[in-house]
Amino acid sequence: MAKGPRYKVPYRRRREGKTNYRKRLKLLLSRKPRLVVRITNRRVIAQIIEYHPDGDRVLVGVDSSMLAKYGWKGDLNNTPAAYLTGLLVGKKALEKGIKEAILDIGLHTPTRGGRVFAVLKGAVEAGLEVPHSPEVLPDDSRVKGEHIAQYYEMAPEKFTEYERRGLKPSELPQHVEEIKEKIMVGA
Repeated sequence: MAKGPRYKVPYRRRREGKTNYRKRLKLLLSRKPRLVVRITNRRVIAQIIEYHPDGDRVLVGVDSSMLAKYGWKGDLNNTPAAYLTGLLVGKKALEKGIKEAILDIGLHTPTRGGRVFAVLKGAVEAGLEVPHSPEVLPDDSRVKGEHIAQYYEMAPEKFTEYERRGLKPSELPQHVEEIKEKIMVGA
């Protein structure tokens, strides 16, 4: 560890590897609400957050587990679930009068076509204005889960959890479309 009178201890969240303060400052200087996307091992979390001096305020919060209310039977942290979560957060943001935001992916490495950008694609398709490059968004086939359906054909033994929930993975693309319609209608 560094010693001496000029050594400055970094902020706690920086030491823990949770916050990149330079990136956060750039996002806050835009003075727009942030579309914060976090991917955990089990689910996808998307929130619209606004800066406040006393602490950030969550204006809209959506979790992929909320998709069960619309009849979702797939996994909660794959690309189709991320897309539907983005669609849901975009719809709820528009209902609250939030029309634009900027994407905050935190410490996630930006990977073209990744789940973080699937959330972005869902939010943009819902009508939320988020500046982005179209090249980073995942293909429609991945958003619908066609890659999961193809993998099911090769290794059906890995999808017992899907079948237990009452969904055959080969029917996942149609299921995504059904849930998308329910979200857009507001069922």
